[in-house]
Amino acid sequence: MTIRFDDQVVVITGAAHGLGRSHALEFARRGARVVVNDLGGARDGVGESSEAAAAVVAEIEAAGGQAMANGASVADRDAVAGMVTQVIERWGRIDVLINNAGILRDKTFSKMSMEDFDTVVAVHQTGTANCTHAVWPHMCEQQFGRIVMTSSASGIYGNFGQSNYGAAKMGVVGLMNTLAQEGSKYNIRVNTLAPVATTRMTEELFPPNVKELLKPELVTPAVIFMSGADAPTRQVISAGGGAFARVVVQETPGAWLPNHECDAEHLAAAWDQISGTDGALELQGAGEQTMKFLQMAATNLGIDLS
Repeated sequence: MTIRFDDQVVVITGAAHGLGRSHALEFARRGARVVVNDLGGARDGVGESSEAAAAVVAEIEAAGGQAMANGASVADRDAVAGMVTQVIERWGRIDVLINNAGILRDKTFSKMSMEDFDTVVAVHQTGTANCTHAVWPHMCEQQFGRIVMTSSASGIYGNFGQSNYGAAKMGVVGLMNTLAQEGSKYNIRVNTLAPVATTRMTEELFPPNVKELLKPELVTPAVIFMSGADAPTRQVISAGGGAFARVVVQETPGAWLPNHECDAEHLAAAWDQISGTDGALELQGAGEQTMKFLQMAATNLGIDLS
């Protein structure tokens, strides 16, 4: 079945270049009215310009689509609110939000200023929250919404010199986990992309002969899938070079220590059992972990919780 977005409005942050531009063009090709949001700053977030966003809008319109540019910084809550108001006044609804905007200020943690740490978190994590919070009431009212966060392997797995970026990128996964639960009764589905692509942010990392293999266009199908009417929710999809995978967080069965042995030494002695992954489960919420530990304690102590 073809995934279409006719009569839907899609807001994409950081949409003037790279992944965001690729997403914008593909949504427009599939019938969406697209908001091309981009501050137009450099890779480190300094400066601003409307030219690149306007060029993407022109490209969409030249192909027969509908689009509008917006230069709000996602880190500016009032500017984001103004963007959402502008979109609602023009098109009356917002169906999909793609949180894609980002900057880099890489340094080892010992050499990084806390200003650079805060600035990166403000764009990636707080900026994602700002945009999501602004569209949320409209999606609740219309009983439909699709939201995609953008994470990174740097957050999920770690990457040298990116403590600020990694912290923010794992933070949006936590935001997704809760919003997927809170949005379920409103038919709001929330997912996360972990992309690998050659963009302004990553072009220095890859030699020229692999850039064509990691084009942004080869990531965008995951975003389209996570935004469709039949999209899943609370999923992290990694994508790059035309390959796609699901990222899963699991918890081991663990071990229970009786009160007289509940100390660090006995924990260390039981570490092989605690860390063993056989029987690990993908928990769906914090409450499941609470009940797991309650049940383990009650079972070992002979207490009936029913």
